[in-house]
Amino acid sequence: MRITIERASFLKSLNHVQSVVERRNTIPILSNVLLHAESGKLSLTATDLDIEVVETVDADVSRPGATTVSAHMLYDIVRKLPDGSQIQLEFAEADGRLLLSAGRSRFQLQALPKDDFPTMAPGALPHKFSLSTPELVSLIDKTRFAVSTEETRYYLNGIYLHAMNEKGKVLLKAVATDGHRLARFELPAPKGAAEIPGIIIPRKTISEIRKLLEDSETEVEVSVSDTKIRFSLSSLTLTSKLIDGTFPEYQRVIPTGNDKQLEINRDDLKGAVDRVSTVSSEKSRAVRLSLEKGKLELKVVSPEAGTASEELAVDYKHAPIEIGFNARYIMDILERIEGESAMFLFSDAGSPTLVRESDGDAALYVLMPMRV
Repeated sequence: MRITIERASFLKSLNHVQSVVERRNTIPILSNVLLHAESGKLSLTATDLDIEVVETVDADVSRPGATTVSAHMLYDIVRKLPDGSQIQLEFAEADGRLLLSAGRSRFQLQALPKDDFPTMAPGALPHKFSLSTPELVSLIDKTRFAVSTEETRYYLNGIYLHAMNEKGKVLLKAVATDGHRLARFELPAPKGAAEIPGIIIPRKTISEIRKLLEDSETEVEVSVSDTKIRFSLSSLTLTSKLIDGTFPEYQRVIPTGNDKQLEINRDDLKGAVDRVSTVSSEKSRAVRLSLEKGKLELKVVSPEAGTASEELAVDYKHAPIEIGFNARYIMDILERIEGESAMFLFSDAGSPTLVRESDGDAALYVLMPMRV
């Protein structure tokens, strides 16, 4: 293999694929990126056996071929080369090393055989639909903060994506919960999405595709089966296994009878919660909300640090209520509300609270109360 490639395009592609590779690997080949050159193109492939990313980039290929080298080392080398560099890559099987040169810099990198590199068998992916980049970003950003990190409940370690028919409209819904809070975002189901099975997309996959969307402005083609999902963005594809589990019937925890309504400026509440939670203990981070007509008081009591309270004038006309929440959970939700105000719907101190954006119903959040 012998190719010449422009540094900027090579670095961009390496950045996309190398983040899938785990820093610590017991299987050496999984630390490597597969480089495959032919017909004016260089293909880069990385995998951790659960996720596979493949990107193709233009290159001047004088001799086709393939090999594998350390993904992180190659990325670090290319990152440190001067802007505008032309990079030459040369590999001879007899030598077992990849030669990289750019200007006066020369590197010899240990290679492993391309035949040892594992490939993910895609299988049939019968369900296909397209989402715009902003739509997929919203599905991810509005929900992923609520994904559980508790490995024992592995079926909560991802975003649940499914289609549902409601009042004659088919909606594509993304849901995440960790048992303490729930986030749901929905949009009209694109063509081809109505028949998808309910799938759970793993946390790492979500993180990787979200990074890739930073550099994308194109439509994303999504292909789904019962066991795998593939995202295709122009010259790049990410294929991932799905979580093999059953997501709980989340509709049961979404309250329907909450009649105490509070509409409040998002930034005012966010600032007040942030201030009073300064004295909360890291373990509980509990803040008490006391609501009565025209007034909201936020209070934190910490045996170690002291107390804090703040009052806000609010438009509230219902019966008084006192309820406690984890301050971080309130902040997480408020950070994802795009409008000026947030709508809180309460029932009583022991029941889940519903939070919505006041100017739209695409996003919905459920907060479980705490004892304070």
